[in-house]
Amino acid sequence: MHKLGYLLVMLCLPLAAEASSTYRCGSALVSKTAPSAEVLSKCGEPASRDFIGYKEVVDTYGFRNEVSVEEWVYGPKSGMYHFLRFEGGRLIEIRSKRGS
Repeated sequence: MHKLGYLLVMLCLPLAAEASSTYRCGSALVSKTAPSAEVLSKCGEPASRDFIGYKEVVDTYGFRNEVSVEEWVYGPKSGMYHFLRFEGGRLIEIRSKRGS
């Protein structure tokens, strides 16, 4: 029985990871890697928009580039805040947190 529980947990892990790779804005859906312009057109203006700074990244050809990092906050919607992080104008992280 213990092995069955372990197997079920392992099968559900990809589902948990998938839940944070998309964000629903009304009837629209945005996914990781979406351009910031697409997120803005689908979700509207965020409640706050913070410039975090710059990050050095290495592209597929091995060249180093500096990209801007921003964090947008949507909410509260049903008590939840949604934090969207952009690097180089692309959505790279989606986090949600219940407001206090």
